[in-house]
Amino acid sequence: MDTERIFQERLRQVRREKGLSQKRAASELGLTDTGYRNYETGARRPTFEVLPRLARFFGVSSDYLLGLSDDPQVVRSAQWQG
Repeated sequence: MDTERIFQERLRQVRREKGLSQKRAASELGLTDTGYRNYETGARRPTFEVLPRLARFFGVSSDYLLGLSDDPQVVRSAQWQG
């Protein structure tokens, strides 16, 4: 499976595990609804600034989101700051 597909699926998975709609996740991340939805559908890729925000918010590593690791490696020391 390619990196883009893995990213889309894992982003959707961690959002659902957190019990959030796409709209709510976008709002809490300070993104537009469309912008966030585009990440999950693959219409757009997150920037270098947004990828770490996504990872911190969902409490996983960016390596996990990108499919470079199968271990979510929950980040315990970094709390979401908004």
